[in-house]
Amino acid sequence: MPNTAANPGYAYGQPQLAPSPITLQEFELLKQTVLFTDEDAHWLRVSHDVLKDQTEQVLDVWYGFVASKPHLVHFFSRKQDGQPDPAYLNAVRQRFAQWILDTAAANYDQQWLDYQHEIGRRHHRTGKNRTDQVDAVDHINYRYLPALLYPITATLKPFLAKKGHSAEEVEKMHQAWVKSVLLQVILWSHPYVRDGDF
Repeated sequence: MPNTAANPGYAYGQPQLAPSPITLQEFELLKQTVLFTDEDAHWLRVSHDVLKDQTEQVLDVWYGFVASKPHLVHFFSRKQDGQPDPAYLNAVRQRFAQWILDTAAANYDQQWLDYQHEIGRRHHRTGKNRTDQVDAVDHINYRYLPALLYPITATLKPFLAKKGHSAEEVEKMHQAWVKSVLLQVILWSHPYVRDGDF
């Protein structure tokens, strides 16, 4: 597990995070809207044990996908020379590993909600690059947030099937992941939306 003290802003729930502008009550309505139920939360938690020793392999697939798309690698590139910043990529990878486990934990408390807003800021010009103190491209275009929902969730399904669960159980885990990632992408979108429109 990465050393969180050496990676500022790594763990969600740190006291310096600003509160989410979305309330827990509003998040409950979002859950209802995407048909996310207690059963979905259960199957996410089942997936935690399935994925906890596979996070590096999952990230190899996800990072391989990003690396194969120059327009996505661009967002990890230094302004000075346009080359990908390896330290930045590694720091984000460590947080991405924790994000897998956080998603699978399905612990939707205020700290989790606050951190979703922080994740959105770290994609948006209001917060990108600050956590890792890098001089990379300073904004990720909104269109790539929802677009990445499909490759992230589609490529996860084979990993959910590696621990002997039935096809029906794998499908339930996968559907729970699709709903959860959709909910998170919606929350991450807040910094991109004009005041009053979210």
